[in-house]
Amino acid sequence: MKTPAYYGFWHHLGTWLLKAGSWLVLLFLILPILVIVPLSFNAEPFFSFTEGMLTLDPEAYSLRWYREIFSDPKWLLAIKNSFIIGIFSTLLATVLGTCAAVGLARDEMPFRRFVTALLLSPMIVPLIITAAGMFFFYSDLGLAGGYLGVILAHAALGTPFVIITVTATLTGFDYSLARAALNLGARPVRVFFDVIMPLIRPGVISGALFAFITSFDEVVVILFMAGPQQRTIPRQMFSGLREQINPSILAIATLLILVSIALLVTIELLRRRAERMRGIEIPH
Repeated sequence: MKTPAYYGFWHHLGTWLLKAGSWLVLLFLILPILVIVPLSFNAEPFFSFTEGMLTLDPEAYSLRWYREIFSDPKWLLAIKNSFIIGIFSTLLATVLGTCAAVGLARDEMPFRRFVTALLLSPMIVPLIITAAGMFFFYSDLGLAGGYLGVILAHAALGTPFVIITVTATLTGFDYSLARAALNLGARPVRVFFDVIMPLIRPGVISGALFAFITSFDEVVVILFMAGPQQRTIPRQMFSGLREQINPSILAIATLLILVSIALLVTIELLRRRAERMRGIEIPH
């Protein structure tokens, strides 16, 4: 992006300081994460750089901890549980969040602000309080310590993200299209799937990805709700830090970073697609 021609010395200085400050903040946030990646290839069972790693000795690097992950039954169970719980809770959160967002986007919705605040409360209330409440509630229903209880709990945490993204997509939605379809004889269900859904699909998918990330990364609710057979990756990492510290935790963290990057790239592509559908030009 070119700077305007009328910019003077102080304008240019301020622009460069702003860019430099932005890069420093980004480095401050990313550097602790990037350090994990090379440490995960440490041939020794240490959480620090060895002399061989600092001198780039090939013998100091190894895939040992990655092989350990995929040969350890505990890690394999945690990976399987994370995907099972994440996928099913995301599907449930996406359905509930989309339906709620479509209803809340209507002006005639009674008590809309109160209902919105209530639905978004899992994002605001401290997670430890939410987890404790879920534990006592689901325990009375006999769901604590099982897959169904964990999936429902994670769906409750992911639903607010779906509501926010879908509501943002519905902000510029032209409801005259839906009314026109109804006037032409289409049923409300068909109007939703053939008219509304194609236009809000990027927001729905983005919300689903956020819900999946929330479930995949969640550990507090798992500590309260899950039994031994519902142990997820974050729960296994937490146990590894307390019981047996080895760089396999760094290896799985590196894999999670790659998954997060893939999901964030997908979200950005969906955002650009949604803006193109609205006719907004995206600066490069």
